[in-house]
Amino acid sequence: MIRDLHRVLGSEGSGLLNRLLVTQAGAAALQGVAFALLVPLLRALLGDASGEAWPWLTAFVICSLGYAILQAIGLSRGFTAGSRLSRVLHRRLAEHALNLPLGWFTAGRAAGFSRLAGQDVIQVMNMPAHLLRPLITSVLTPVTIVVASLFLDMRVALVLVLCAPVLLAVHLWSTSVVRRLDDGRDGAIAESADRVLEFVRNQSVLRAFGRTAEGYGALDDALVGEARGDRRLIQRGTPGLVSFAFAARMVFALLLALSVSWTLDGSLDVATMPALLVLVGRLTDSVSTAADLGAGMRIARGSLLRLRAVLDTRPFPRPAEPRLPDGADVEFDQVSFDYPQNTPVGLGPSAGRRDPLLANVSFRIPERSMTALIGPSGAGKTTVARLLARFWDTTGGTVRIGGVDVRDISPEDLAASVSIVFQDVYLFEGTIEDNVRIGDPEASEETLHRAATLAGLDQVVRTLPDGWSTVVGEGGTALSGGQRQRVAIARALLKDAPILVLDEATAALDHESEAVLTSTLQALASQKTLLVITHRLSTVLTAEQVLVMEGGRITERGVHDELMALGGTYAAFWDQRSRAEGWRLEPAR
Repeated sequence: MIRDLHRVLGSEGSGLLNRLLVTQAGAAALQGVAFALLVPLLRALLGDASGEAWPWLTAFVICSLGYAILQAIGLSRGFTAGSRLSRVLHRRLAEHALNLPLGWFTAGRAAGFSRLAGQDVIQVMNMPAHLLRPLITSVLTPVTIVVASLFLDMRVALVLVLCAPVLLAVHLWSTSVVRRLDDGRDGAIAESADRVLEFVRNQSVLRAFGRTAEGYGALDDALVGEARGDRRLIQRGTPGLVSFAFAARMVFALLLALSVSWTLDGSLDVATMPALLVLVGRLTDSVSTAADLGAGMRIARGSLLRLRAVLDTRPFPRPAEPRLPDGADVEFDQVSFDYPQNTPVGLGPSAGRRDPLLANVSFRIPERSMTALIGPSGAGKTTVARLLARFWDTTGGTVRIGGVDVRDISPEDLAASVSIVFQDVYLFEGTIEDNVRIGDPEASEETLHRAATLAGLDQVVRTLPDGWSTVVGEGGTALSGGQRQRVAIARALLKDAPILVLDEATAALDHESEAVLTSTLQALASQKTLLVITHRLSTVLTAEQVLVMEGGRITERGVHDELMALGGTYAAFWDQRSRAEGWRLEPAR
């Protein structure tokens, strides 16, 4: 575990940890020596040569004072190290997150990263102050006592050496049993927590269909599973929890019986026997402490392994000699892509499929033009947008901006070149203005209001009592879906990147807002390179190029009239959309 801790902390935190370990190891060793000195001290005091006790008493006092000093220093350093290690870990996680590919941050991983930076870092913080000291003491103090017993009574040392493998085997067995049960119980607790959260978040849907708590089977099953895991831990884990303590007491009982036997046959003097028993008793107490630390150690080790898994994740390759794009035209050249093997199940439409998500996709978007990308759900449209922003690297072919492979552009320059608005909008805690200014914190008021006007956000701001100071709530929940999308579009426009990608960004807009945005896109097409993923007819009509995707391939391309003449997928799409947009509600007669 200490090795894992070193790997997680890196060179920045390892020096502080090493100094702490040396201090705590010295305190544990001095404690063992002090207990070992009790044997000759008690032998002298209880025997006939009490005058010989002074040297042993002096050595005992020196070791005890040394132990007390090092222990105090160790305790102080433990708390100091805990707070410093927290800062080191948070800094390492933040710096590593900046170098991970954007595609790594799935919804599940983002939530896990939040827990990692919270409760897992806290668990690691607790280790120097609350776990390492008793752990080191429970190991080094008994080892010191066993070594000292070699000089005091070889028979006692031999018994302890022979019993050590037995104690170790019992400890490993009990730990493995409890760990397996803990893992199963943790999984059941996580499942029930997810179901409770799901139950709370979806009350409107559940109540609409008459699903009360008793009728929501997923929650019932999860709670039953958690209760079952608790029972298993109690029934099967109890023997494992008590077995090690029982084995340690049996070792003490064995040594007690042997000491009495040796005293009766005269091979062990009466004065030495109680001193040895005190020594052995302290040894078994130290060993039992190691078993008591089991639960805390398992939790801390789990946190360390999760931290290691993230910190060991390979960062995105950075170009050795970054190049700047020569312009803002976009080119996909025979691009193929599928998600990596370790991508979580359920990420993207390719999850569970055998064919690549994109296969030999080629197209070019001229600078200062608008291209519409349409196709059925799962065709790979969003993946095209993500590859353009280099969420992932292609598995085949090349994506170029301004004639330069995106892999040869530095992440900072690439981020400055591309701005994306996805259908699923996330707003940060704060006001509307705070969220828009993320696009350019230094933007002037005039530039801010211009971006808002282009996005139709100015209409929203005027209708809200607090205007720009309206608090959006967690994730933007205080605003409607259409309002959130306008904020996101304004944020992207304020960024003023030469390439703008809208991935179904108009899906939640009403017709009035859509008309505003359509005219905005027409105006922006003369200034920026636009890729618009949409199902809106008004947007498609204004595009200078329409690409139709099906099954990860470009199946049709051209302008509206050309594609209608083909009578293919685009024509069918247009016909369906035209009929859908012509629907209206008639009054009852």
